[in-house]
Amino acid sequence: MRVLITGANGFIGQALSQRLLRQGHLRGERLTLLRLLDTEFSETFSDERVRQHAGSVADPVLLRRILADGIDVVFHLVSIAGGAAETDYGLGYQVNLLASLELLEQLRCAAGCPVLVFASSVAVYGASLPSRMDEQTVPQPALSYGAHKRMVEIAVQDLARRGEVDGRALRLPGIVARPSGQQGLRSAFMSDLLHSYAANRPFTCPVSPEASAWWMSLHCCVDNLLRAAEIGALPAQASRVWQLPVLRLTVAEVVAALAARFGNEPRARLSFRPEPELERLFGAFPPLRTPQARALGLHHDGNAAALVRNALLSIPARPRVLPGNLAYEA
Repeated sequence: MRVLITGANGFIGQALSQRLLRQGHLRGERLTLLRLLDTEFSETFSDERVRQHAGSVADPVLLRRILADGIDVVFHLVSIAGGAAETDYGLGYQVNLLASLELLEQLRCAAGCPVLVFASSVAVYGASLPSRMDEQTVPQPALSYGAHKRMVEIAVQDLARRGEVDGRALRLPGIVARPSGQQGLRSAFMSDLLHSYAANRPFTCPVSPEASAWWMSLHCCVDNLLRAAEIGALPAQASRVWQLPVLRLTVAEVVAALAARFGNEPRARLSFRPEPELERLFGAFPPLRTPQARALGLHHDGNAAALVRNALLSIPARPRVLPGNLAYEA
């Protein structure tokens, strides 16, 4: 099994790479080659199955060289984040749209019918969301980032219909907990809230406690990416664009789950200063039904406590003191 991950040095790409190497198989076959593509790498793999390619996904010559010996599964994760893509339209256009279409074209011309798992986004729905949503809700992107993601979804669906690329597009919600201080990501406050609370650091939340968002941990996200690749043969006309099941939680609910795990002390260092535009974009997500995705084996974290636990796996719960000086892990 030969696998390519674009954006392999990113938050999701690193976790996916490590999981694939640990499990050592995909789609019932042993993993023999894992190609990683990104502009740079923060670590060098000694694993003989890994080939790291430093360069731009927007370079068609580099893509052609990477794909020359054949590929079985591609996880296309690389993108310019929403805020950065809106500020620098040309960069977002080159990476989020043109590079994705070039990758699809090269896969279309490759031997066989490669499986492509494309990381799309809930940004395709825009900001004016209905009071309830399901998998038939019509996308209405409000930012260039979402518009480009939607264009690639359509291309994925079309090439799947033609039997040339076995594409699957997953609309990802806010994935937590990303490293603090990520630039260009408007939803970064979701991760910053978790990190700050767990570390008992002051944090000013830019949305209100009542703001509702769609949440998913990195651990759960990787589960779903792998599950999407594992799904077997699909009819040519079947939908290839899947809205992941999500946890719809208010900020107050997430804070309560954080308090249950890390104690109440950090609450005193948490304040709120809502920014109207951010609250409009990331604080009014409605309930979302996803029975088709669930039937395919895609899932969310389960509840707020599991979200916090999965999102902060490397941070142990703070011991809580009970009567009689007995302590236990929250």
